[in-house]
Amino acid sequence: QLQLAESGGGLVQPGGSLRLSCAVSGFNSDYYAIGWFRQVPGKEREGVSCMRNEDGSTWYLDSAQADSVKGRFTVSRDTAKNTWYLQMSNLKPGDTAMYFCAAARQAPYTSDNCFSTWYDYYGQGTQVTVSS
Repeated sequence: QLQLAESGGGLVQPGGSLRLSCAVSGFNSDYYAIGWFRQVPGKEREGVSCMRNEDGSTWYLDSAQADSVKGRFTVSRDTAKNTWYLQMSNLKPGDTAMYFCAAARQAPYTSDNCFSTWYDYYGQGTQVTVSS
């Protein structure tokens, strides 16, 4: 059974940085990708970024989010620890949200991406609040 556990959220001032962690148990090479998502109360969950397991390629998800986080958010991983990270810099109040990591079991078709509709398992989330 795949389990994902996020950590690293908290309160940060505008312009600050945070690194979120996603520890994944039960993960193996059969899984396609790990993605990061965020959600604000009353709004739909939105994709942030993802990493394809096969080669570590990364993409930003959801075009609206891509424009707002590109150049500020970066996904990385420590394969030995089965842990993925979301490094966030120059944080803005609009980045305030619950952040989730998720795993995609497989890609429905061959693609150079890891689209946000492909994810099967989600963690419980970690809250990020950007405020002065």
